[in-house]
Amino acid sequence: MTVADRLREAGVVLPPAPPPKGAYFPSRRCGDQLWVSGATARRDGEPALRGVVGAEVTIDVAREQAGLAALNLLAAIEAEVGLDTVDVVVALRGYVRAAPEFDAHPAVVDGASQVLLTAFGAPTGAHARTAIGVASLPGGACVELDLVVSVATAGR
Repeated sequence: MTVADRLREAGVVLPPAPPPKGAYFPSRRCGDQLWVSGATARRDGEPALRGVVGAEVTIDVAREQAGLAALNLLAAIEAEVGLDTVDVVVALRGYVRAAPEFDAHPAVVDGASQVLLTAFGAPTGAHARTAIGVASLPGGACVELDLVVSVATAGR
């Protein structure tokens, strides 16, 4: 089953890859690794949900935002090398714009982890992960993610 088949079966539509908002590449390949630049949940040029998790944004809403941001990461992979070239999802980093007393960052980033597991299945989609609380994020987003995947090399 392809990644597109898994996503379609789950009722998930992959958005177009968002263009970079600065002087960087959406992804950068180094050997068999593809490093995917930070992504928020922005869609069609519209910013991601603004807010602070644990204050005006609930854990459930932030988890949904993390899932949407993960779809933007997948769209960047699809645009660069194709999702079916991914051998393993290596590492996911999640940054949660959170109130100082908030401590459920992993629960928010689970929204992204679930999307990756849905897309790639196990063991390919199982990954190492970090969930970090931060004071601010680009555009006031409540969640930003970046990702490293291992991809098939030519000629193997």
